[in-house]
Amino acid sequence: MLIKDEGYYFGIGAFETIALEEGVPQFLDQHYKRLLDTLKFLGIQRDLNEIREQVNQVLEDETIKKGRRVLKITVSEKNIDIGIRDNRYCKEDYEKGFLTEFSKIRRNETSPFTYHKTLNYGDCITEKRNAQKKGIQEPVFLNTKGQIAEGATTNVFFIKEKKIVTPARVCGMLPGIIREYLIQTFEVEEKIILPKDVEQYDEMFLTNSILGIMPVRKLGDYTFPSMEYGKKLKKKFIGL
Repeated sequence: MLIKDEGYYFGIGAFETIALEEGVPQFLDQHYKRLLDTLKFLGIQRDLNEIREQVNQVLEDETIKKGRRVLKITVSEKNIDIGIRDNRYCKEDYEKGFLTEFSKIRRNETSPFTYHKTLNYGDCITEKRNAQKKGIQEPVFLNTKGQIAEGATTNVFFIKEKKIVTPARVCGMLPGIIREYLIQTFEVEEKIILPKDVEQYDEMFLTNSILGIMPVRKLGDYTFPSMEYGKKLKKKFIGL
């Protein structure tokens, strides 16, 4: 039963969404680390063993051990909630690529909340819902300086001649688990990217823990010449 605490009233809490492949959580240790880092930032003391125990109980369910699902961990001062839902992204999504556009809302690169996965998630959810009404799968935020920051629920990457580029962390973003993996695994340049720079790139893709790597077909009115390199990277994460 939900206990009304500061998580309920003010969004002072943390959450993680984790891909389940055949019942196996992906990058689970990294998600736990980020969860604890956010709780520490919020001044919430929680025992990881207590969270881990509840997660393990949920993962024992045999019905979730086939297919692709999502594990969600939500923690506040007085609540721990573990949920499971289906992963709704399918092969067709990756083949077509996402349609994206710039949001009119600016990401605040000066706010520490921007860099943590907290329950203060209203801008992301409402902007994504508004975009979806127009057939856009993901809005992309600029920061207060007009630099590209991140998607509503994703990190943003571009490709030029097979070289991967992504906005610098200081532009204002949640540093995603897949983003960090790519930076550690491949040669990725972090830099300031402006909207006017977009047309110089061959490809764009988005990342988060549920998507893995999602090729992008369009950003605003600009159609990228290719999605091939992004699709190749995607196959390293899922077999769709």
